[in-house]
Amino acid sequence: MLRLTLLFVSSLFVLSACTAPTGTGTGAQERRGNFKITARESNRIQFRVLDSINVIRQNANVGPVELNSQLNAAAATHSRDMSVQNRPWHFGSDGSSPLDRVRRVGYTGALIGENISETYESDLDTLAAWMQQPDTRRTIVDPDARDLGFAWFQEPNGKIWWTLVMGNPATAAPVVTPNPPANQGPPARG
Repeated sequence: MLRLTLLFVSSLFVLSACTAPTGTGTGAQERRGNFKITARESNRIQFRVLDSINVIRQNANVGPVELNSQLNAAAATHSRDMSVQNRPWHFGSDGSSPLDRVRRVGYTGALIGENISETYESDLDTLAAWMQQPDTRRTIVDPDARDLGFAWFQEPNGKIWWTLVMGNPATAAPVVTPNPPANQGPPARG
C-alpha cells in the first residue's frame, strides 16, 4: 500500500516536470517553474486533479470521488479570500470555517475535510506535497468522501492559493440543537 502511494507520488512529480516553466521566477521558483495558469490550463486543472486523486484513492482501495459544483464554489471563495488575507489558513476573513463555507453554497452533505496551500507550484506539485503529509493525505483518501471541490486563485506575481474540499452527500450534516431553556428541567421519567 505504501509502495503504491509512493509510486503514484513519484509519477506525479514526473508528470509535473512535463509542464514547461512559463514564469520569470528566481532560484527555486525558476527551477521548479513559476506555474502560470493560462485560460487553456484553467480548463484542465480540475479534471487533472480529479483523475489524479481517483488514481490515489484506487491505490488506497477506496471509492472514487466526483467534482461537485457547490464544493468548487466554496473552494474558489476560500482561495480568493486567503489571497486577500495573505495567509494560508482555514478561516475566512469573516471568521467562517470550512463548514460555514460549504453551507453557504448550499451543500447539504457532510464536510470531510479541506486542504489548502500557498505556492508558486502546479496543481500536481501541490497534490504531491499534500500526499506527503499525514493530515492532508488522510483528507484525500478518506473512504467516506464522495464529492470533491477544487479551486485556486493566482495573483499577478504568480503566487497560487489552492483549496481542496471533500464531502459526502449521502451523510446528513450534523444537526445542531440549542440547549433547552434554563427553566426547562430534564425530561420526565415515566
